Amino acid sequence: MKYLPLLWSSLWRKKVRTIFTLLSVFVAFLLFGLLMTIRGAFSFGIDIAGLDRLVLIHKVSLIMPLPVSYLERLRATEGVSLVTHNTWFGGVYQDPSNFFAQIAVEPESFLQVYPEYRVPPDQLAAWAADRQGVIVGVDLARRFGWNVGDRVPIQGTIWQPKSGQTWEFNIAGLYDGEAGIDKTQFFFRYDYLDENRRNGAGLVGWYVVKIDDPSQAQAMGVTFDEMFANSSAETKTTTEKGFVEGFAKQVGDIGAIMVAILVAVLFTMLLVAANTMAQSVRERTNEVGVLKTLGFSNGQILALVLGESVLIALIGGGAGLGLAWLIVQQGDPTGGMLPIFVLPTRDVALGAALIVALGLVAGALPAATAMHLKITDALRRS
Repeated sequence: MKYLPLLWSSLWRKKVRTIFTLLSVFVAFLLFGLLMTIRGAFSFGIDIAGLDRLVLIHKVSLIMPLPVSYLERLRATEGVSLVTHNTWFGGVYQDPSNFFAQIAVEPESFLQVYPEYRVPPDQLAAWAADRQGVIVGVDLARRFGWNVGDRVPIQGTIWQPKSGQTWEFNIAGLYDGEAGIDKTQFFFRYDYLDENRRNGAGLVGWYVVKIDDPSQAQAMGVTFDEMFANSSAETKTTTEKGFVEGFAKQVGDIGAIMVAILVAVLFTMLLVAANTMAQSVRERTNEVGVLKTLGFSNGQILALVLGESVLIALIGGGAGLGLAWLIVQQGDPTGGMLPIFVLPTRDVALGAALIVALGLVAGALPAATAMHLKITDALRRS
């Protein structure tokens, strides 16, 4: 700490150059924070996908439905503990831009398979008692100003009601959950859908099967697919993680794209910071000679130059990462397209480590050059 005033004065020797370098590092780590948030938003659910949950979809495509009659056959299979099914609804609330996931489920089995969704007992009872009842995520309710007891009309697109085009739902409860849970979904009762749609009775979107032994996931998947082989609706079974990843990759490998952009940005900032430090040391060659004459050791010279480089990285990178965190706290800016919009703690820690690493790597060569500089050579230059 006693050398901090010396580092600070050296840092502002060339004010314009330092300011632009700080801005470059600031922008780099602002982008780092935002891009890592977007990367996480597109892969939401992958990290918390259950190892003991398998998903059965139609062999041809996810959009092809499966018979509800498969339910009892799956439940009767040895090694299966729970089974539920989901059906994508795809309706429109007020305006097509108001996108959010609407899924028909069997309330009891759904919440048994997904215990991470938390619903107050009284609201759960209200859902079970109301054919038109729904539970909605707390974030979705906040977005539209919904409260328990509100009536929500949704226009059918995939599934049309027997009368008119609008489905009516009553908000029976709000669900919450641990970090990483999508709290922008709309879950309603499958029996209401099945009894009131014009066509498609007895069909579901996909099955979720909870098995006793996660290590047998692959073998169980083969068993399920063989069970329905040569039927009119053959299945393809995958782990829940694979299912979620497949959903995310429909728009491309977002993770790889984000990482590629970040690597390019951080490498550019490394070159900028290294060039700044090299110029700084070159301009102060005679000062380095004076410091050595006054008794500063090679190790102290190395530490001073590296300290200056790391200080630049800490100021610029810390400010950029901090602003990114503040922006993310404002929530999803896309109106529901990125339901889980958070900057994970591990990515904040990674960003902090990269800031320090950037400072050390950028200052390594200039610091080594200053450390090995001979006093006579240093004083000869002015």
